[in-house]
Amino acid sequence: MLKSCLAGCLLLLVQTPAIAGNIAKPTVINTAKTSGMPTGENQQITVLTATLKPGDQTPLHTHRFPVTVYVLGGTFTLEMDGREMVSVSAGQSMVEPPNVKMTGYNKSASEDMRVVIFYVSDPDTPFLDRAH
Repeated sequence: MLKSCLAGCLLLLVQTPAIAGNIAKPTVINTAKTSGMPTGENQQITVLTATLKPGDQTPLHTHRFPVTVYVLGGTFTLEMDGREMVSVSAGQSMVEPPNVKMTGYNKSASEDMRVVIFYVSDPDTPFLDRAH
């Protein structure tokens, strides 16, 4: 249901004539195939922002569902168990897989790293679970 709602909203945006004569055309930043999306009748969409100061890192954690990260500034580096390290720069995005232990970093010595995070989950699901 959520997918069809989002698709319908996007279709409406693209097909609706603009009042001033300009039509908004979305730009695709990234497309990723993933598994582990919620399948219940209802989903919850959470949008978060985060800033990591130079040298900061997140705790070791997992997510129950995929997480989409869009980098606003700086470079986000992610280490995941059993996978190669990934670095994503401003203007880029990535999808973090569910149920994988991970730690995110700002490896810059001088620049803040800022992200917007999109999390689609079952209602009342925690954003992250700390891992040991």
